[in-house]
Amino acid sequence: MRLKKLGSFGAEADDFGAPFQDIWQAFFAAQVLVFRGVDLSAENYLQFAKRFGRPEPHVIDQFHYPGYPDILILSNVQKDGKPIGLADAGTYFHTDYSYLDVPARCTMLYSRQVPSKGGDTLFADQYAAYDGLSSSMKRRIENLVALHHYGNRDDLDKGSRTVASVLSAEQEEKMTWVRHRIARKHPVTGRTALYAVSGSSFGVEGMPEDEARELLDELKRHATQDKYQLRLKYGVGDVVIWDNAALLHSATLTDPADPRTLWRITIKEERGS
Repeated sequence: MRLKKLGSFGAEADDFGAPFQDIWQAFFAAQVLVFRGVDLSAENYLQFAKRFGRPEPHVIDQFHYPGYPDILILSNVQKDGKPIGLADAGTYFHTDYSYLDVPARCTMLYSRQVPSKGGDTLFADQYAAYDGLSSSMKRRIENLVALHHYGNRDDLDKGSRTVASVLSAEQEEKMTWVRHRIARKHPVTGRTALYAVSGSSFGVEGMPEDEARELLDELKRHATQDKYQLRLKYGVGDVVIWDNAALLHSATLTDPADPRTLWRITIKEERGS
């Protein structure tokens, strides 16, 4: 399997059928791994995803793929006046499933329809962001634990297009507060990365609310600088896999009239990781 670098991180791989151990190693080394122009059924896509670990169905269950609840449909397309998928999925920097006690190992997107303009994903390297902190800041956050909940601390307006996808009352009842270290050791590579300092982190354990917010906002501004970012463009049939323990990511807004559809699968870390 040959790899083509996309930037300071990220890689395109040319062989979707390569031995899985090669794909596994390339994924954790690249943080974002892309296979272009793959032809997959929902079943084949899910079977490939399961090799990375256990899928976790998204709490927004009304847009699960029929017969395959582990696949979430992301789409701005409507059929008979009703949306076929989730139209906006996180147009702000965040980490998938950071609001769960056992968070996500990786997220996969399989691109089915590509808009004529936009629809890119932005990634921010949180290994590099941590390495780029001052020694004093590293000491300050070394043992700090952030408090996470479903949502986006920078936008709580449920009518906003950039807010976290709105949950029903029943779905909200499933969400609880969870704890994750701010400077978190990656469960596979062992490297330290900033973890979910943008998005679901609303406070810091044992710290006054205003002080915690100020710290998290400072870390977010640092972690999402352009020098840490990669912009990924999609083609039809692309499979994109990213490492949630080492990255922040953000969707970008598209024209609602310009069709875009992706299938998303999110894999959980192993418990205790």
